Amino acid sequence: MSAVNGSRGGLDVLPGTQGKVITCKAAVLWGPNEPFVIEEIQVEPPQQLEVRIRVLYTSICHTDLSFWKGENEAQRKFPRILGHEAAGIVESVGEGVVDLKPGDHVVPIFNGECGDCVYCKSEKTNLCGKYRVDPFRSTMLNDDGTRFSVRGQPVYHFLSTSTFSEYTVLDYACVVKIDQKAPLEKMCLLSCGVSTGVGAVWNTAKMEAGATVAVFGLGGVGLAVAEGARVNGASRIIGVDINPDKFAKAKTMGVTDFVNPKDWDRPVHQVIREMTEGGVDYSFECAGNYEVLREAFVSTHDGWGMTIIVGIHSSPKMLPLHPMELFDGRGIIGSVFGGFKGKTQLPSLAQKCMKGEVNLEGFITHELRMQDINQAFKLLNEGKTLRCLLHL
Repeated sequence: MSAVNGSRGGLDVLPGTQGKVITCKAAVLWGPNEPFVIEEIQVEPPQQLEVRIRVLYTSICHTDLSFWKGENEAQRKFPRILGHEAAGIVESVGEGVVDLKPGDHVVPIFNGECGDCVYCKSEKTNLCGKYRVDPFRSTMLNDDGTRFSVRGQPVYHFLSTSTFSEYTVLDYACVVKIDQKAPLEKMCLLSCGVSTGVGAVWNTAKMEAGATVAVFGLGGVGLAVAEGARVNGASRIIGVDINPDKFAKAKTMGVTDFVNPKDWDRPVHQVIREMTEGGVDYSFECAGNYEVLREAFVSTHDGWGMTIIVGIHSSPKMLPLHPMELFDGRGIIGSVFGGFKGKTQLPSLAQKCMKGEVNLEGFITHELRMQDINQAFKLLNEGKTLRCLLHL
């Protein structure tokens, strides 16, 4: 079904759906490594402190891909609706929601912000005491139930978002209102990839102008790191990846030098240290790989080098470093959603993107309809796309 007219700033919600169950289309995953099935599902109205939105655009992230592959134990509950990068409009709100209303243009976020807890009130973290990212949660917080069903069978949620559906229900803390004039087809990238990468530079590393940077893994998040470093005035951005096909695209996104580990007969960290007279100021591990994390850490300069972990590590292995190595002055820290407090800080990032200060154009390399979602996953799995935008 369709509940919108027009495009971009001219979207209007059709009346008559508020408070009712909506029947719509969704890409349902029935098991790991299985093809997505476009199903006719039922979406319940939002309950207290919940929001139901009409998803207009959604894109696919490597986190979706890894869950599809079953690489994380959180993927055990099926059927499930994946997806967490999207943009759309509010269809209705539940009791107690005061900061959102029908017709608002919004992006969902997996790392919520209630604004009231001790975490949200702290300037030292972007985590929330109640709505922080939880990959193991597959139901709504209100009643531990789902808002989706197919042929009477419950369908589970994913990362508090589940955007591979024409309609989805989220906790209010996971919905961010943005400027009505913002192009929604681009704003969906702020739900995860671009915000995570850019924010890792701006908020977590707090990188200063003139710094040297190494980015390990040149996927969408890695190139968002490069974009954040470019905007902040990095003097050198070294991209590291085993896929040489990524280098041409990375150059257009601000990467100045490239290292393919397969081209060298010695460890990558030695190569980078030689290139930078002792190591980079900041390294960003965006691959979610144990061995890559080690190389990223030791590629930084002793005395002040900082490694930021951005990639998702599903392996049970511990950190690949000896405690005494920290006495050389290198540091290591993780970055969740780029350190952004979603509801309060993401609108400002959206404004920067609208002004062209942050380039979103280069991240969307393919566009398909939702019914072609299996083709989109194939492209991402083969490393042939950064972000494939799905039109719902």
